[in-house]
Amino acid sequence: MIRVLLAEDQGMMRGALALLLGMEEDIEVVAQVGAGDEIVSAALNSRPDVALLDIELPGRSGLEAAADLRDECPECRVLILTTFGRPGYLRRAMEAGAAGFLVKDGPVEELAEAIRQVLRGETVIDPALAAAALSAGPSPLTGREADVLKASVDGATVADIAQKLRLSESTVRNYLSAAIGKTGTRNRMEAVREARQRGWL
Repeated sequence: MIRVLLAEDQGMMRGALALLLGMEEDIEVVAQVGAGDEIVSAALNSRPDVALLDIELPGRSGLEAAADLRDECPECRVLILTTFGRPGYLRRAMEAGAAGFLVKDGPVEELAEAIRQVLRGETVIDPALAAAALSAGPSPLTGREADVLKASVDGATVADIAQKLRLSESTVRNYLSAAIGKTGTRNRMEAVREARQRGWL
């Protein structure tokens, strides 16, 4: 049996996926979680062969959790399943060690087969998304520019961001200015929106 951990924040979707995957003769869902910060402990307890992770999760994103699993449970293969087929997300998922990346609008048979494929050591990527990721290129934002944009998501002031990231206010302004320029936007809220849309944050 292929042991699967399922991380999905929407309870109905999580239950439906578990039910559908459970109907496959060779797949058993051994753990279900609704938040990203529960993934590693659930994996350590249930020892899944494959972790099926959504990206947008409370507590910790599926992309961050994928990197955690690579370090904590290297024998567990990660398959990202998301509503958001953004090229930047695909690139970040691969950098985090994910073995596959699928969007949620595919048939369940395709998902079950993808689970089998990643367990065999193959990489499974939605073909249209792979083409888009290649043409989009990597994120132009540096790590610090991305950090500053993330910290400004809830309308935080420059002083708030500086305190949170232990930077001077002038440094924060410089990073924000650079991020606004690189995203081709007019202000930091537009820059956050654009960077999220492209999967850079």
